[in-house]
Amino acid sequence: MRHRLAGRQFGRNSSHRKALFRNLVTSLLEHGHIETTEAKAKEIRGIADRMITLGKKGDLNAKRMAFSYIQSRDVVAKLFSEIAPRSAERNGGYTRVIKSRVRLGDSASMAIIELVDKEGAAPAAKKEAEAGKPTATAVAAPAEAPAAEKPKRGRKKKEEAPEAAAPKEAASAEVVEKAKAPAPAEEKKPEE
Repeated sequence: MRHRLAGRQFGRNSSHRKALFRNLVTSLLEHGHIETTEAKAKEIRGIADRMITLGKKGDLNAKRMAFSYIQSRDVVAKLFSEIAPRSAERNGGYTRVIKSRVRLGDSASMAIIELVDKEGAAPAAKKEAEAGKPTATAVAAPAEAPAAEKPKRGRKKKEEAPEAAAPKEAASAEVVEKAKAPAPAEEKKPEE
């Protein structure tokens, strides 16, 4: 019995499980996001965060430790040159797991695990701070909009100019009048 032992086994022995985690972490750092089962995503989340923390340290020992796990020169170079600098201000939580779908073959719950700070996507607060604009949190928003001002769900209507609205109103009035007029009686043909 394996009471009080942490970690998921995934029906694999320890060397197979370690190789699986290495491959998943390498793919995650290489591509920025991957889709896998929810349990595997949750299991590799901590390992990927540890690799990014090593990248943030940036010294020779951290590179050697990253090489001992990742074993791909290109991915380790990307980790230390691109991924770690993007996550410099963040103190952990470098990845997120998003539930995506149920796999058709075996009904396994799938999830997307991705890096929080993606390539080329700076957070909105950073962009606004650079431009000198106040952030969304700095602007006070009203507590709740009145019920009449709340947008309705569904398709958005295009805003019309007041001049363009008048002819449409006249046309809609004609349509309403025609609808109110009794329809001509249709002749029924005798069935043979």
